[in-house]
Amino acid sequence: MANRSLREHLADSLLVGDGAMATYMFQQGISLGQCQEELVLRNPAFVAQIHQAYYQAGARMIETNTFAANRERLTRYGLDSKVVRINREAVKVARDAVGDDAFIVGAIGSICAGRVIDYDEEEYRDMYEEQATALLSAGVDGILLETFLDLKEILIAVKTIRSLTDLPIIAQMSMLEVGRTRDAYTLTEAFQQLADQGVDGVGINCRLGPMEILRSLEKTVIPESLIISAFPNAGRLGIDDGKIRYKSFPEYFGETAPLLIEQGVRLIGGCCGTTPEHIRQISQALEGKKPVLRKNPEPKQLEIIVPEITETKPPKSSVVEQVKKKRTIICELDPPKDLDIRQFLTGAHRLSQAGIDLLTMADNSLATARMSNIALGAILKSQLGIEPLIHVACRDRNLLGQQSHLMGLHALGIDQILIITGDPTRMGDLPGASSIYDVTSFELIRMVKRLNQGISFSGKHLKKKAHFVVGTAFNPHVQKLEAAVNRLQKKIEAGADFVMTQPVYDEESIDNIYEATKDLGVPVFIGIMPLTGYRNAVFLHNEVPGIKIPKAILNRMEKHTDKQLGRAEGVAIARGLLDIAMEKFQGIYLMTPFSYWRMTEELTKYIREQDQSRLAVEA
Repeated sequence: MANRSLREHLADSLLVGDGAMATYMFQQGISLGQCQEELVLRNPAFVAQIHQAYYQAGARMIETNTFAANRERLTRYGLDSKVVRINREAVKVARDAVGDDAFIVGAIGSICAGRVIDYDEEEYRDMYEEQATALLSAGVDGILLETFLDLKEILIAVKTIRSLTDLPIIAQMSMLEVGRTRDAYTLTEAFQQLADQGVDGVGINCRLGPMEILRSLEKTVIPESLIISAFPNAGRLGIDDGKIRYKSFPEYFGETAPLLIEQGVRLIGGCCGTTPEHIRQISQALEGKKPVLRKNPEPKQLEIIVPEITETKPPKSSVVEQVKKKRTIICELDPPKDLDIRQFLTGAHRLSQAGIDLLTMADNSLATARMSNIALGAILKSQLGIEPLIHVACRDRNLLGQQSHLMGLHALGIDQILIITGDPTRMGDLPGASSIYDVTSFELIRMVKRLNQGISFSGKHLKKKAHFVVGTAFNPHVQKLEAAVNRLQKKIEAGADFVMTQPVYDEESIDNIYEATKDLGVPVFIGIMPLTGYRNAVFLHNEVPGIKIPKAILNRMEKHTDKQLGRAEGVAIARGLLDIAMEKFQGIYLMTPFSYWRMTEELTKYIREQDQSRLAVEA
């Protein structure tokens, strides 16, 4: 074997790879908090012992201990200056640890590593080039790309590395579900694109056990020229006797290895949870066996993982369509902080009668616990015929909860939402609660748009397409408005369909917002919130993020110590602002302060009266 290249060997022979590195290290006492890749510098003998254990178990392809030895990951440990050294040393440690009959491949893992995709492709190319160059210069026999959830990222790696070498490249995808990548490609599509970029082999590793990988291969068409690899996990991770363990025993790997070979697999090893004993069972099971010619499934067998998605269109009554035709009013009314919804429903009904187009409800605004806006939205829509616009904050739900929440909104027919970051929980009435923030508002907008394509956050096809109309918030009260608009533009590029601004309190701000946003290409709803009194104005100006109130307005409010007169003055100021805003904006966003819906009811009637008067004059 020593006289043959890796490519030549795999052309007519089976090859047993090694097993898990990280999980096996942890079993041997390495702390989870350590950088396992750095061990080739700090404790090379320990790494060598693991390579030797797999070699003695029958592995004849050994991976370097470099899965995460890229600049992005090593920077977390302050090791960014050691990228080249770690990769080069890892090759030497592996080469010296095993016999001459073993191939050494440079292991390169996903930089994204399961996180939501939001990265600079050029930076990723640079990082893949840096790592691969170090591995190649140290003398590897090939490159193994592994644990890539997204086709987009692995294609970046392949294109970059293929330009550096003619050595074999084997590209392994990892899946959250059988037969499909996270970014919604079938394995058939993914493997074809990888073949087009010049890889020698394709395969599956991590997350799935032997049987799930087998099922995936059975449903996949693989180009004839490609080597097929399989590196399954030791089953799914579970809890056994209070400890986290992988379920599959070594003997199971020995039983399933021949089944994988029957699917045309030529390179087989193990991933998370596997040990030298798993590899020994594979090696023994394959002893004396020859490669099997791959037989691809018939096209009809692929239908189960390529579901047809019915085309649907956003509702014609969406806020984006409405504002193109007429003045459109979105009015915000916060859900109650208690269990009594009578006043809320009364206010919503009166606002609807006054002429609002949509009622929008915050998602625990100011991080204060309130009744679920999805529940109230369902009541408004089904019982009162009021169209709800639901705020969705990044703060309170992890990705699992966010998708479930959005799927529930879809089921209820609530398709118009405003995505916001959400105030940190330490600001609210439960400061000990956790702020989740799995994703940013940018990322969540993109992910909601994936639902509109019929694709879940994990890449799963959902059989139907959602039709969410997505709004985004805009804070104009910043020192550099241009920078804020640039950020807003990025949200629109991510998929935002309309914009709702923070409340403004002076003519100059309205003019500036109009000039800055008029060419964005999406409707902008200018925010107006009446002040309830002088203390309210001072509080908003000094303590609420994103709101600034001019000195002249503060002076006007200071003159009114009576609460009723203070509210009347607040409404008068808001009417004046509306006169200016209506000259420039078709969309108006009225915010109800402290659930004083009578104030926004009066302003809604004022807007409708002014529009009617204007139409009468034009007629």
